[in-house]
Amino acid sequence: MSVIRQPEVLGRTTRRRVVGVAAALSAAAVETAGVGLWFGLVVGSRTIAAALAGLGVLFCGALLRTGVFGATVTDLETLVEPARLGAALVLTAGWIVWLFVAELIGGSVGVAVGTAVLAGILTGQFALERRVFRPRAADGATVVPGLVLAAGASVLLATAWFLDRGLSAPPLSLGFTTIVVELTALHIGLLAFALSGALAHQRRLQRALDP
Repeated sequence: MSVIRQPEVLGRTTRRRVVGVAAALSAAAVETAGVGLWFGLVVGSRTIAAALAGLGVLFCGALLRTGVFGATVTDLETLVEPARLGAALVLTAGWIVWLFVAELIGGSVGVAVGTAVLAGILTGQFALERRVFRPRAADGATVVPGLVLAAGASVLLATAWFLDRGLSAPPLSLGFTTIVVELTALHIGLLAFALSGALAHQRRLQRALDP
């Protein structure tokens, strides 16, 4: 019997897709905010206070992003808090290792090596989340999302290191006020990171929601 003759099947499929897209956008927004604030703090200021504040922001963002995945693919009543904390800690450590490796090597080589390391860590962290919240036989659903998100992170780092100028629109005069819209290098990098995050999370959440 075709899907057209089974409206309940079509309805469930549509709901899964809508839930997957909404959750992916939420996860990407949380991750962009957390990683972006942390990145801006540690790159812009090398003080201990900024490092500690950035670490707190990064961990909170990782905890929220992990929570979005868990709430999407399983019932909240079955959420295992210690495992959720462990997944968030792995994610937090992954971002720190990424930036440390990139800065240790430096230059375009540092960006490339850091991206490769981050892709491996993200792939493992995604697999850990999948095992914690929705145990299932491995199907490779975490590899591509890990690569996509790591690629977005490499653009973020490259724009901060190598892009001196941003993009700006011509001044717009409105009565007594002149508005200038300008995108700095960090804004461009964050935009690319947000897009990669949405794509990565949409793919893995859709795979996790499939029956």
